[in-house]
Amino acid sequence: MFGFKRRRRQKLRNQPFPPDWIAVMKRNVPYYCRLTSSEQKELQGHTLVFLNEKKFEGCGGLDITDEIRVTIAAQACILLLHRETDYFPLLTSILVYPRQYFTASKNHLPGGVVHEDIEGRLGESWYRGPVVLSWDDILSGSADPYDGYNVVFHEFAHQLDSESGATEGSPVLPHPSMYTAWARILGQEYKKLLNDLQRNHQNLIDTYGAENPAEFFAVVTELFFEKPVALKRRHRALYDQLAAFYRQDPASRITKDENKSGS
Repeated sequence: MFGFKRRRRQKLRNQPFPPDWIAVMKRNVPYYCRLTSSEQKELQGHTLVFLNEKKFEGCGGLDITDEIRVTIAAQACILLLHRETDYFPLLTSILVYPRQYFTASKNHLPGGVVHEDIEGRLGESWYRGPVVLSWDDILSGSADPYDGYNVVFHEFAHQLDSESGATEGSPVLPHPSMYTAWARILGQEYKKLLNDLQRNHQNLIDTYGAENPAEFFAVVTELFFEKPVALKRRHRALYDQLAAFYRQDPASRITKDENKSGS
């Protein structure tokens, strides 16, 4: 069974990549142009497998087009470069809204009080469920590859995290020996972010990362790919852990001119 899956995926990866889809990548995923030619080829192959295996559904009146599918798939698969991967095995479908969407939420307060509210969301990732995304925010997040915000990177980092059996900021690492350093370094950085917030000190890492360790991992994944030079300079140990996990060194892809924009 596993041999059949590998052969089927290899056959998909070897298929010609439609020129129109390459144009979509260059237009909607500027990060694609940072990659070497071999990495671009690898990403094209991963994208073909992803599009074959995942179902896309439009919500809120949005019609799913190849542009939407390729834009999302390409960004999700950037997280898979150079790694052994099962292509987000817990995920079967991606739901896409035209713009920010609203969901009901419940907050349990002291004394058994339950406060209900309506929240606007750009995306979310469910354990053994779908990824939900806003198309407007996908485009705005990918348009500026230096701002440190990318909703696709964020939500698919949650999917990688969940492959360990729980979404808690500790994905399946390449080697068992890595877990001790991962827990120590990410734990220290998470606590530092909490302390900086309490003291009103600045931190490169967005405050949303302080919500919990799972959100911290997703937020620093965004930074790793979009502000790698700044992350490496200010949080070197954290950068090195992410580089070992993702098996990429995005800081090395930044030119001197780009460094001025991304630092």
